[in-house]
Amino acid sequence: MLDVLISIFAALGCTLRTRTSLQLEILALRHQLIVLQRSNKKRLRLRASDRILWVFLSRFWPKWRNCLLLVKPATVIAWHRRGFRLYWRWKSHRTRIGRPGLPKEIRELIRSMSASNVLWGAPRIHSELLKLGIEVSQATVAKYMVKHLKPPSQTWRTFLENHVKQFVSVDFFVVPTVSFRILYVFLVLAHDRRRIVHFNVTEQPTAEWAAAQILQAFPWDKAPRFLLRDRDSIYGAAFRTQTKALEIKEVLTAFRSPWQSPYVERLIGSIRRECLDHIVVLNEALLRRHMISYLEYYHGSRCHLSLGKDTPDGRSVQPPEMGKIIALPKVGGLHHRYERCAA
Repeated sequence: MLDVLISIFAALGCTLRTRTSLQLEILALRHQLIVLQRSNKKRLRLRASDRILWVFLSRFWPKWRNCLLLVKPATVIAWHRRGFRLYWRWKSHRTRIGRPGLPKEIRELIRSMSASNVLWGAPRIHSELLKLGIEVSQATVAKYMVKHLKPPSQTWRTFLENHVKQFVSVDFFVVPTVSFRILYVFLVLAHDRRRIVHFNVTEQPTAEWAAAQILQAFPWDKAPRFLLRDRDSIYGAAFRTQTKALEIKEVLTAFRSPWQSPYVERLIGSIRRECLDHIVVLNEALLRRHMISYLEYYHGSRCHLSLGKDTPDGRSVQPPEMGKIIALPKVGGLHHRYERCAA
């Protein structure tokens, strides 16, 4: 009897409700049936469109809670709040308010300056930017600087480049003559621009002779701080005494380790491959002339990869408008230098 009364009162309630409320209830119930049909039995799967629909019903239908069976009303309210946050986030990003952003090129320039000059702070970098015509605040510079985890330290490349100017290498190499005599060539090479500071040729090298070559290579106050050499016995007491008098510190390579003095060893290889392997030496005077001719080409014309494809003495770039290209023979025609000459 009670069930019959409940059904009767429910039917009367349906007749008294407005048509709009009835249609919304039908929509809500049908939507929930569709969700159940497309979901599996273990887990209920809701889409973004389902959440948007219930958020819409909760905003414009007061009795939406009575028809909600799949989820709790608190879940719908959480969906609404999430949508509210997304809406205002999108709206606030449409028009940017505040100071305009810094261009990407300037940001990268600040980071590059900071990484390359580890001893510079924000005021120093800011000063450089002002000299370049870039108007930014010092606080902005500090914001985009590279943050060093450890106390600032120069790179190994910077350290070595600062000390390479104070290094020279010395070495001997032998050249056989047409009569099978052995001549010794002594070289002194400066590391910074790969310049051959001094050379000489002898048939009977001694420690006293080598010491005299060091004195000729570095007159007055032009002596370097470090001298790199091997452990040959020719560098005897007289040689060591002379370097000490010039306040040069000798750095010795390990026994039978020519790779520890790579610059002068590479120079000797270049002299052999590019000059001496293609001639027959008659005597000491002729060898000295060949060496002078090659060193002139080596310093003024030969481009070095280690110097950025420039010469030790430096060569200027000649644009096409300077004229046609001519070839100048060097080292007796073994090599050539190409220059432009006005017609």
